[in-house]
Amino acid sequence: MNSPIDKWKSDLESWAIPQEILDQAEVAPWFHPASLFALPNEIWDSPSHQRAREAMPIGGTVLDIGCGGGVAAFAIAPPAAHLVGVDHQREMLDMFERNALERKLTSEVFEGFWPAIAKDVPIADVVTVHHVVYNVGDIEPFVRAIDNHARHRVVIELPLVHPMTPRNSGWKHFWNLDRPTSPTADDFFDVLKYLGIKPNIEKFEGRILLDEGEDDRVEYTRMRLCLPESRRAEIVEFLKQHPSPTSRELAVIWWDKV
Repeated sequence: MNSPIDKWKSDLESWAIPQEILDQAEVAPWFHPASLFALPNEIWDSPSHQRAREAMPIGGTVLDIGCGGGVAAFAIAPPAAHLVGVDHQREMLDMFERNALERKLTSEVFEGFWPAIAKDVPIADVVTVHHVVYNVGDIEPFVRAIDNHARHRVVIELPLVHPMTPRNSGWKHFWNLDRPTSPTADDFFDVLKYLGIKPNIEKFEGRILLDEGEDDRVEYTRMRLCLPESRRAEIVEFLKQHPSPTSRELAVIWWDKV
């Protein structure tokens, strides 16, 4: 029988887009526009932020892996005073640094993929990892490096199901392609237990930060589904019949260092 780690990896591999479809893509389907990760005017105090904040000492340091604009880090500053961001997209890190300057907080950033750059990144009181783990097939070294960088607590937020699941109807409609249904947040919880970690899990409903307008929704759908510009009218009609959800089921998984 496959271990939880093997299952996690094979389940994620099943999400690969067939090469014959990828070859037709005009835009890379996995690109993440930085604008989608900007800080909202008001950060909702989610259970994930609460779990991170309660473990953060006053004036402490938060390490945000896959930071984007830094929602997970800035939500707990204060009590955090120093913010460390890791991301493989430079424009995300530039945004992270600007946000820190505007809030008169100290920060440092590291460009690259985790855990490849982990040895260069300082240890922090709390490590936050939001909406990243479904991108990580080789999960054990990823988790080990996170665990080794936290003094007090690790806090991971992820959807209950793969974040591309809402696109499954689009894949069926445009390509007649059936998409997977796993892994899930519960599968990730099993991975952590298998690694000897004693995690906690809390499930909740969270708001989706929707794209700014119809043109954005059409373009992001076209990009994710590897569709050509010539099919834009079809995408518009499809989205009318399949409106984007405004909320989704999330989980926060956390553990304390002992």
